[in-house]
Amino acid sequence: MDGATDTGVPHWAELVALVDATVARDGAAAAEARRALVAAMGEAAMIDAAAVIGGFDGITKVADATGIPLEPGKADASAEWRESLGIDRFTAQKT
Repeated sequence: MDGATDTGVPHWAELVALVDATVARDGAAAAEARRALVAAMGEAAMIDAAAVIGGFDGITKVADATGIPLEPGKADASAEWRESLGIDRFTAQKT
């Protein structure tokens, strides 16, 4: 998404702003995005949105921890730094 395209979802701009600020780890922008989302949709909706954002982060960590294979594109993009860190030595043994 380019952050400027109306998705048709009510209050999309406020929701996208919260996602973008969270992904960027920009605390000030996230605080402002939370305030804007509360003003637009209420505190409960902001909490729900934050929970969904956190859930996606958690799902990725669980998938990684359980050994779900990387998609080919991610495997290719991360090959060099995985090798430099020795991460591949932690792969499961085939039986």
